[in-house]
Amino acid sequence: MSAIAIMSDDKMDTAPFDPRFPNQNQTRYCYQSFVDYHRCQKLKGEDYEPCEYFKKVFASVCPNSWLEKWDGQLDANTFPGKI
Repeated sequence: MSAIAIMSDDKMDTAPFDPRFPNQNQTRYCYQSFVDYHRCQKLKGEDYEPCEYFKKVFASVCPNSWLEKWDGQLDANTFPGKI
């Protein structure tokens, strides 16, 4: 799986290194960023800008098919994670 660049206003970056996930397999980093984003929005509200960091990370690390599945699970209240 190749890293997709995170787009900002004037530069492109990949997801930054996270010492909690030191290995090349980024599955846990993907999942945790997705969960952290939704927890942040739940606690702080949808307009809270710092939550966007987690969205940018999971958008660059996670396969789109996983995101579609998880979004569907969130809508159906069947997502297995604690948000």
